[in-house]
Amino acid sequence: MTDQHSAQRDTPAAADVWMLVRQRPAVLRRSTQELATALAAAHGPRFALWHTDELVFGIRDGRLTLHTLGGTDVPAPRVVCVRQVAGPMDHDREVTLLRHLERMGSTLVNPLDAQLKSRNKIWQLQELALAGLPVPDTLSYATAPLEGVVRSPHLTTPCVVKSVNGAKGAQVFLAPDPRLLREVAGSLTRETPFLFQEHIAPSHGRTLRVIVVGGEPIAAVLHTSHGHTLAANIANGGTATACTGRYPQAEHLAVRAAHTLGLHIAGVDLLFTSPDTHTICEVNAVPGWRPEMTAVTPAITSLINHHLTVQNLS
Repeated sequence: MTDQHSAQRDTPAAADVWMLVRQRPAVLRRSTQELATALAAAHGPRFALWHTDELVFGIRDGRLTLHTLGGTDVPAPRVVCVRQVAGPMDHDREVTLLRHLERMGSTLVNPLDAQLKSRNKIWQLQELALAGLPVPDTLSYATAPLEGVVRSPHLTTPCVVKSVNGAKGAQVFLAPDPRLLREVAGSLTRETPFLFQEHIAPSHGRTLRVIVVGGEPIAAVLHTSHGHTLAANIANGGTATACTGRYPQAEHLAVRAAHTLGLHIAGVDLLFTSPDTHTICEVNAVPGWRPEMTAVTPAITSLINHHLTVQNLS
């Protein structure tokens, strides 16, 4: 699909629905490709898939404009399904493009404000805590020296250390004691801050992910780590077991988390504080899903159709 769309860039057709993905040569995730195929089947030539590096935007004669690198004007779509992971977005690059589309009248799924709240794990926790939702105790910093942060009397161990905008379990580890934290502080990257989060022992190596679409829990999967490792991500060798409907209270909590952040589509990762209670680990604005989670793609397609209908009525 991507090659076909790229071949048509000289004369792009007006499209009602876009999928916007990160710059090339990034390979689309399986779930993203599945969704793109479904949207293409539903909307035909009124659907287009764009990479962020294919577009140029600006202001001409007092109007906001959008065009290809070759200079061909591109009408703004009515709905944009954003499949650009929020964490790595640059405020002056991808975020500015999304803002431009929103200002041109496109409906973003998810909305830009919701994506901004989700792109930083501390921003998420701020919103969730203020809404009264359960989250682990967490400590982070702005410009304080990392060597000083790890000596803070408010930092307790064991704790989970992770980048504030990491993904797929990258840059995540368990620090069992203050000594280890002090030893590794000098070797941690300084590009983005870290957060230090309470270790939820009953959930070590187990994470429950709930996919929420349009305010409904559509699917749930239990991720379990390989061996005794902390992170249960599939990318790190973990296993996944479908469990939709098995943890109704957790699914309800996931819906509340997505609503608090303003997300129409969300993957909410929950930790077990007991066999029947949970706390929110983090929320992903561009979740992936397993092939057996067959209800997710139709739910997103229906959500986008709903936004098109709302625009017709407005």
